[in-house]
Amino acid sequence: MAAIIGLLAAIAVPWFVKARTTSEDAAFVNDLRVATSGFVTYSVANASYPPDAGPGVMPTGMDAFFSRRLRWTQPTPIGGQWEWDYEAYGYKAAVSVYQPIRTPAQMLDIDKKIDDGDLTTGSFRVRPGGSGYLYVVE
Repeated sequence: MAAIIGLLAAIAVPWFVKARTTSEDAAFVNDLRVATSGFVTYSVANASYPPDAGPGVMPTGMDAFFSRRLRWTQPTPIGGQWEWDYEAYGYKAAVSVYQPIRTPAQMLDIDKKIDDGDLTTGSFRVRPGGSGYLYVVE
């Protein structure tokens, strides 16, 4: 009986881990879209983007644009912190995830879902310095 339970657990646990990772990745992609939309809406309403802000810090004026749809100051669904990069890393505006807990291979899987499947090109890419990943807004 114990052997059967052990066998079933050995089969089920990896499936549950994969399902959890897939769910967290989907939540991250959704949150990234919400964040990007919020910053674009802010820029239209204010004729500019908010100033740069550090990891986990709500950019000035953005709380009204995220409302309850995005918990900017909390860890992202894939670990790490959200960060707003304004006029940083050679881009005018980008939403970053600072120090996520995903492996580069897992981040590549996310990139395949939202961009070109290459973390060195496109809108979603490795952040210069390797401290995270960014999604170029402009």
